[in-house]
Amino acid sequence: MLRNDYQTPPNQSRWIARCLPGLFLYSRIVLNILTASRRCSKNTYTLDKKITSSSGILKTLEHIGAHVSVKNMSAFIDLKGPCVFVANHMSALEAFILPCFIMPYRKITFVIKKSLTQYPLLKHSINSLDPIVVDRENPRKDLRAVLDQGLNCLKQNISVLIFPQTTRSLHFDPAQFNTLGIKLAQKSRLPVVPIALKTDAWGIGRLLKDFGKIDPSKPVHMTFGDPIHITGNGKQEHQKILSFIGDTLQSWG
Repeated sequence: MLRNDYQTPPNQSRWIARCLPGLFLYSRIVLNILTASRRCSKNTYTLDKKITSSSGILKTLEHIGAHVSVKNMSAFIDLKGPCVFVANHMSALEAFILPCFIMPYRKITFVIKKSLTQYPLLKHSINSLDPIVVDRENPRKDLRAVLDQGLNCLKQNISVLIFPQTTRSLHFDPAQFNTLGIKLAQKSRLPVVPIALKTDAWGIGRLLKDFGKIDPSKPVHMTFGDPIHITGNGKQEHQKILSFIGDTLQSWG
């Protein structure tokens, strides 16, 4: 298993993968989702199968020529117990490939919007993660759901990943990055591990937001920050997370 950094190996992609990257990637993802859905219906979508599914999408992404770089995984691998992950949300890509880097080391669930639990086909694999569901219509209700269900998950040694932005965005706006992760970490007395993500190789679609242009020439970057323990009201720690993500994104250009 990986211990710290990951870099895409030399590419051996076929002509069709290079010339039609979007079609190649999306067709593989649809097959991946159909397989996961079938396994869910038979109650055989195990942790190993989830990791394999995520790894398959990573390999497909690399097969079309994309370069993937993941750094500082030891930030969460070396932790004794569960943690709260918080990350910027640039595209649908991170939700597909983050599990193959995190799940080999710890159980994890996601905080997701309600509509994803009703998404055709994809809903089966999403619901198999027992996600924490928010509707993003009532902030107070969402906070209560994250705190109550999140604490329950953390007590069961299940880490929680939160995308605190209100929506996916190619540009990082600190003002749109809420403090749900900070509040959950503060309540549970567990550390926050920030993640800076650059995944704009998977564009945001105009008609269907989840199906944008795939541009393999744009490198995919993921960097884990060192664990942050919350003291006081969490304002300093929140600012530290914003600085880490903002500065890391800026370093990537």
